[in-house]
Amino acid sequence: MTPDDLYTVSAGGFSATADAFARDADSGGLWFLSMVGSQTALKAIWGSLLKQPPDPAHLIRGVDGMALSGGYERCHVPRETVGTWTTKIARLPVSGGWHALVYTKLAEYAFERDGFLLLAKSEEEAPSLHHRFLDRRSPLPLHASWAAWLWRRALAREEAVPLQSEGVVAYRCDPDAEALRVDLSVAVASGLLTLPRGDASTPTTHQEGDTG
Repeated sequence: MTPDDLYTVSAGGFSATADAFARDADSGGLWFLSMVGSQTALKAIWGSLLKQPPDPAHLIRGVDGMALSGGYERCHVPRETVGTWTTKIARLPVSGGWHALVYTKLAEYAFERDGFLLLAKSEEEAPSLHHRFLDRRSPLPLHASWAAWLWRRALAREEAVPLQSEGVVAYRCDPDAEALRVDLSVAVASGLLTLPRGDASTPTTHQEGDTG
């Protein structure tokens, strides 16, 4: 990551350097944020974002104190994520500054909601990570060999929508369980997807007690 990849996050009269974030470019909804600065600034910024209604907040291209012209984008915490956020603040051992990692629990594998936030290190990692999250939430068993097909399908049906991001690859995922069931049945019946030897000829629901 170069200095040109960094942003300044500003809210509540304070600012800090954002080294990673995920944001909905259309609504301005902020889904993930990693920022570095003074402890006071980090807490004030996050407190401003969580206020209801939130204080005005912006992401500005460039390091804090050296913001570049352009790339000035508003951001806010999406209403549907209020109450799901986790904040981790730690002191940086070398610089003496502080780092804050704030994210909605929708990014956690075990969080009990159908929709989820996919945060990956690269685009190549996204299909397998999407399969892992989807399989936990699906009433149908989803074989790991189907990961690429499931990912292409999710993108085509806009059940996985890319977010504007820096420092991370991010997608907002809202699976449609009934549409997935239909598409899987058609794909298996047509031979587009094959089932591992010993599995049933069509997808079946998990048995009670399975974790997915």
